[in-house]
Amino acid sequence: MRPQPVTVIGAGLAGPLLAVLLARRGFEVTVYERRGDPRVSTAEAGRSINLALAARGIRALEHAGVMDRVRPLMIAMRGRMVHETERSAKLQPYGQRPDEVIYSVARAALNRLLIEEAARYPTVTLHFYQAGAELDARGTLRLRDAASGRLYDAPPVPTIAADGAGSAVRSSLSDAGLVAVREELLDHDYKELSVHAVAGRSVLESEALHIWPRHGFMLIALPNTDGSFTATLFLPREGPRSFASLTTAAAVRELFATELADFAPLVPDLLEQFEAHPQGRLGTVHTAPWHARGRTLLLGDAAHAIVPFHGQGMNAAFEDCSVLDGLLDQHEEWEPLFAAFETVRRPNTEAIAQMAIENYGEMRESVLDAKFLRQKAWALELERRYPDRFIPRYAMVMFHPEISYAEALRRGAAQQEILDVLYARAAGAERFDETLARQRILAM
Repeated sequence: MRPQPVTVIGAGLAGPLLAVLLARRGFEVTVYERRGDPRVSTAEAGRSINLALAARGIRALEHAGVMDRVRPLMIAMRGRMVHETERSAKLQPYGQRPDEVIYSVARAALNRLLIEEAARYPTVTLHFYQAGAELDARGTLRLRDAASGRLYDAPPVPTIAADGAGSAVRSSLSDAGLVAVREELLDHDYKELSVHAVAGRSVLESEALHIWPRHGFMLIALPNTDGSFTATLFLPREGPRSFASLTTAAAVRELFATELADFAPLVPDLLEQFEAHPQGRLGTVHTAPWHARGRTLLLGDAAHAIVPFHGQGMNAAFEDCSVLDGLLDQHEEWEPLFAAFETVRRPNTEAIAQMAIENYGEMRESVLDAKFLRQKAWALELERRYPDRFIPRYAMVMFHPEISYAEALRRGAAQQEILDVLYARAAGAERFDETLARQRILAM
């Protein structure tokens, strides 16, 4: 496709990366963002669930030529440090090779970096505090300047909306009857808490994702480069152990004292933070189609937001950007390009949405289950024996970007069938039947 003007809505994470990729091809890109410029303003407090950067996101950042600048922001997490109620914390490695790690990255720092990279290109123009993106019946994009309140129309050029899970563009397309949207809200909400460094040092192991699984809920903590941790409490919205039940300081204090006793001392201002930080919602967004009239495309969370429990929302959005960039080599017009993009990506985004929901159950419950832990150990052993045939599903998603999400889901189902057969045959033994394992793996 020849270089031409393009509008990008949203300067969160996917928007600036897409702007970089388009600018590298000579496209003239105008980016509109409803929030302020993070290069000169402070990030919104209490909503910065740390990002888990994995192989898919890294590959997209390398493709855009920005990875060298991102690396100083990254902290390697080699596994889950599981904090049980009555046992010492224990590390459950993510993989079995030195490079099989995921990386904690602070959202605000990465956002600022990507905007700085986009701004380096003379063909990229960034506009902040431009809110209320709407599409009228003709497909014209209308914006509101937050300072003056002035309404104005954006230039009539192709628009790619990367304005997040609460996408205003998606809402406008839905209101116009151009797309159908279904939102599946999780019955669990979240609240962020900060664990500060003491004398410049981390109070928790810094190369791990810490998790306090409590069956019906959980708390996680991811490291930051300054020695602090960003923790997130995921709790049911309603019920006896829920956000609805935490209406007093005494109730909050009791929850942490009884369920998270080793975490509470790490946050001296726990009650103040709990009161000050907002309670966030979580959910999955299903949109069909992702494009309209050959002029507007939804990308990333705007098209297919997912819950954060596989650490793949950002990675999937970055992979979207890379795939779209590659399709520019195969199409001369926007409408067939947008259609091809959806055809390629939809099966994969639906697969990771399913796996993200499943991973929540794994994180808050299965990591405490003896059967799960034994099957996980067996899966790693089978990978060592049959590396060209058996890669655990988690590893496929996190460390093997050459394997699509949809394929990882398909293979993962076959693997679980094998593991269940081996577990049943073992009848409580620590070792699996090696002959049966080989037969099943070669057959499937």
